[in-house]
Amino acid sequence: MNTLYLVLMIGYLVLAPIFGCILAGLDRKVSARMQRRVGPPVIQPYYDVRKLMGKDQVTVNKVQDFYVLCFLLFVVITGCIFFAGGDLLLVVFTLTLANIFLVLAAYSSNSPYSQVGAERELYQMMAYEPMVLLTMIGFYLACGSFNVSDILNGDKMPFVTMIGIFVGFLFILTIKFRKSPFDLSMSHHAHQDIVKGVTTEFSGRTLAYVEIAHWYENIMLLGIVFLFFCNGTWWGYAIGIVIAVVSFFLETFVDNSFARMKWQMALKSSWVVAILLGLINVALLIWVF
Repeated sequence: MNTLYLVLMIGYLVLAPIFGCILAGLDRKVSARMQRRVGPPVIQPYYDVRKLMGKDQVTVNKVQDFYVLCFLLFVVITGCIFFAGGDLLLVVFTLTLANIFLVLAAYSSNSPYSQVGAERELYQMMAYEPMVLLTMIGFYLACGSFNVSDILNGDKMPFVTMIGIFVGFLFILTIKFRKSPFDLSMSHHAHQDIVKGVTTEFSGRTLAYVEIAHWYENIMLLGIVFLFFCNGTWWGYAIGIVIAVVSFFLETFVDNSFARMKWQMALKSSWVVAILLGLINVALLIWVF
């Protein structure tokens, strides 16, 4: 492995939970300001996780803890593959496997709230997976490779020929970040009719692992946003970082501006976006660009 990508992978392992925690704290702060509240400190997510880690472990069954640990492990592996310059298709498949472990953990509790949350998590996966796959196909058609390292060092900015796919990816990013109007299976907000959805029966360290996994996952997803703007130059990387940060807070704005939709609407709207923006952009990449 190239030394640069080894450093990036180690940097991801060490720094992703720190930046993910800070972004989660800023998300809460901005949300509070939009609701005319002061809001918690920026590092409140860290305090929450530290408190959860110190609690006695109360769990429905041991297999649930195993599934959640696998969820965290495979999310971290997904990010490592991405930041090591690996294959984007492998990134997608590993992340999907991680989410399946989370669904299994929710099902294993036999709680009706958790099981409804698990079903909604599966609906969400059905909603965003087509657009995620079209995004990776778009990168291949625009850059000639599925490898992150080749896209990073390419001389063309993928965004130029992938504008439709980029907008579609931002749309499904709302689902991946678990923001309204698509926070169907679980949410940080108190308006959930199924309480905390898939995490209803999680507590202590198990719940802390889910939160840490989300920090890792969010940084990896913002890394994909960054990838749209790479063209082998420093200014391309700078634009990518700025757009990734702006995208995160755009999702926060959307989260606080829309009421939650039903799962049917989430599924239909995501597939319509995938067809109109994703498929048409892929067709243009094949026959025009």
